[in-house]
Amino acid sequence: MKNDWSRSFYRQIAVNICYSVLIACLVDVFLIMNMNFLLAYLDQTRYANLLILQIFKMRTITTILYVIIGIGIFALAFFMIEKKNMKYIGKIAMAIQNISEGDLNTQIEVVGDNEFSAMASNLNRMEADIRKLMDKERESERTKNELITNVAHDLRTPLTSIIGYLELLSSGPALTPEMQKKYIDIAYVKAKRLEKLIEDLFGFTKMNYGKISMNVGKVDIVKLLGQLLEEFYPSFADRDLTYELKSNVPSQVISADGNLLARLFDNLINNAIKYGAEGKKVLVQVLAKDDIVTVSVTNYGYVIPAEELPLIFNKFYRVEQSRSSKTGGTGLGLAIAKNIVDMHGGTISVGSDLNGTVFTVKLKVDFDVNKENFGMIQ
Repeated sequence: MKNDWSRSFYRQIAVNICYSVLIACLVDVFLIMNMNFLLAYLDQTRYANLLILQIFKMRTITTILYVIIGIGIFALAFFMIEKKNMKYIGKIAMAIQNISEGDLNTQIEVVGDNEFSAMASNLNRMEADIRKLMDKERESERTKNELITNVAHDLRTPLTSIIGYLELLSSGPALTPEMQKKYIDIAYVKAKRLEKLIEDLFGFTKMNYGKISMNVGKVDIVKLLGQLLEEFYPSFADRDLTYELKSNVPSQVISADGNLLARLFDNLINNAIKYGAEGKKVLVQVLAKDDIVTVSVTNYGYVIPAEELPLIFNKFYRVEQSRSSKTGGTGLGLAIAKNIVDMHGGTISVGSDLNGTVFTVKLKVDFDVNKENFGMIQ
């Protein structure tokens, strides 16, 4: 595209130069013919001995004069032809200056279909992208206090329970061995939940605040999903669930961070197992088309209310607190999944009805980690 614009620009300049040369030549020919007629007429009159007439009769001087006039006409014609483009370039330059001074509401009217209109369109898009980045930074700053508040609450709840059961255990021999074992088991479960929460929180903060580096390589996503499903076999069996992997291609290699992708789909499959036990099946599908790979994870259990779907990827958000507490959810798994997808320049969405709950991930086949990505996948 860049080379096409360059060729188009040079071609337009060449055409304008040719037009200007043609105009200059026509005007010069017109002047020369009329000047010759005028000189021939004056030479036969009483003005024949005028100094200026004698000067014009000198070929060298007249040639230089005609060249100067031709250059002047060429410059004037070229300026008039390029005047519109020069005015448009001036608007673009002014917009760039406004943006550099911090005015991100500047918009350039896109006129025509040439390299200058393409430049204006790209500048408008760049300005919108910068505005998105700034909004993202403001949102990041705004949510830090919210994150701290939620963390304090979520850490305090299991910690309070652990302390309470340990105090009961330390009360002495008044407790029977059965009660002691029961309290120890409960405290252990709460401690494991606390450990899980801390791990998820640590992973979330690293991703959300740019503290994690990506190791992008070639990953066979079909093979990766197959391996993850096999690893989850004990969990499927424990909940009396079956699983199925469908793909329109036997293998699909994409550019991605394999470890992060494994964590992404680990969270989605784990989520499907937790809340899909009633449906008795989890379906994972891969659709490779053009330069996009779409992966969907479907469970046929609990239906998420429509009003809660837009909030599902928010950190610490849980669908039905009692269910999440029972299943050991921290409210960070799906937030982490969304962060991983965003880091890969992809999209993630969710839909839920009586036909099942479907989490859909779209990823680019050729992902470039060195470029900013603004969720351009549709």
